[in-house]
Amino acid sequence: MDVTGKWLTRLIVWGGLLAVVPRPAWADRIALPSPLGLVIPQSVPRSELPESPVPDPAGRAGAVVNDAPGDVAPGDVLPQPPLSLDALQQIAWQSNPTLAQARMAVREAMGQQVQAGVYLNPEVGWSGADVGMDRTSGQQGAYISQEFITAHKRQLARNTAGHAVVAAEHALEAQHWRVRNAVRWGFYEVLIAEQMVRVNADLLRVAKDAEDITTRSRELKEVTEADVLQAAIEAHRSEVSLYQARNRHRTAWYQLANVLGRPDMAPVPLAGDVTKDLPVIRWDDSLTRLLSLSPELARAQAQLEQARCNLAWQCAQRRANVSVEVGVKYDETARDTLADVSLGMPLQIFDRNQGNIMSARAALAAATREVERVELDLRNRFAEAFEQYSNNLHQVNVFQTTILDKAMKSLDLTAIGYREGEFSYLSLLTAQRTYFAVNLEYLAALQQLWAQAVALDGFLLTGGLDPLD
Repeated sequence: MDVTGKWLTRLIVWGGLLAVVPRPAWADRIALPSPLGLVIPQSVPRSELPESPVPDPAGRAGAVVNDAPGDVAPGDVLPQPPLSLDALQQIAWQSNPTLAQARMAVREAMGQQVQAGVYLNPEVGWSGADVGMDRTSGQQGAYISQEFITAHKRQLARNTAGHAVVAAEHALEAQHWRVRNAVRWGFYEVLIAEQMVRVNADLLRVAKDAEDITTRSRELKEVTEADVLQAAIEAHRSEVSLYQARNRHRTAWYQLANVLGRPDMAPVPLAGDVTKDLPVIRWDDSLTRLLSLSPELARAQAQLEQARCNLAWQCAQRRANVSVEVGVKYDETARDTLADVSLGMPLQIFDRNQGNIMSARAALAAATREVERVELDLRNRFAEAFEQYSNNLHQVNVFQTTILDKAMKSLDLTAIGYREGEFSYLSLLTAQRTYFAVNLEYLAALQQLWAQAVALDGFLLTGGLDPLD
């Protein structure tokens, strides 16, 4: 028998018990909770809940939304088709500002690479000599000079800048994963927050019914004043929990919209189910994938190659460039045309670029260590994330296979015992509270499981709105 069949069977059994077991007249008003997965959202009157200070993500000034999912108040936007995770990813790819910054950083690096490979501009000018000799203009003419770069320095500069482009591309890939992970996590957090609202709304409905029942029972002297106070306390606690759950849902959506780069995007339904298709991650496969495909590690390796090329370029600077100048003059005194040719190069006696070479060697050593550091840091973060993932996965599996079923069974037996006079109404309230507490703990465990699964699948990259390195 599947899970739905089990719940329906229990509901049928409850219905049969209500028909044949003697009970007080007011017991017909007892509202038994629906199991998780079959929860029907129950609307709570606005007058019974305090207003939330969290603003409406749609940006309506002074708007306060206290509706649980499924409620429609006057003036609310009509339901829209559910958005899939892929659709949200596409919105973020187009609108998230950090991705645009990372793309421009790649273009900036490409521009530096182009600039590093261009030839030096020639110099042209006009020169005069012996001006005024014998009351003549002397020698007047034009010249052109060009500096020729030696020792393949231009190619080495292009190689250095090229590795900077590769590093920027890996930084863009890393930022893409940061944004992707932030959207995925926000997507699952909104879905879980919706479930939290539904469970808390159901809990408040049951608590309100219990408070009403115990108040009437007190009038008939069937329960004590302590029972009335306990039911009232549970109702108030449920109101607080529902208020917080709704705030969490609104905040989760608001944060998701910010990561998308669409802060004015109004909440819409999301197409997904966090209770199904739970991620299964294996240590060896995941760690191998991380160390072979991590954008962080690839960027560090590109920066290492950049440091190597920079050292070679700085060493090449020890060889002087050659300057050639050619000029043509007209000598007015001799009434003849002359040509000048000069060839020059600096003597590398004092400045042999030794300081820059020393700096480049230190940068190369640091870049080598940076690759080691990034790999060790990835291993360390992976171990911590996998530990939490493993613990959360085990916790969720235990809830799904054991605890949820036992909590429901305990509530079944307590309800039956209460109807047969074996348990007090307070015992029934306690069983109901335990049932709801178990469901909320299960959702919290699911939330942590998805958080770690997203991190492990996304190369442990977080911060979809953090500034770029």
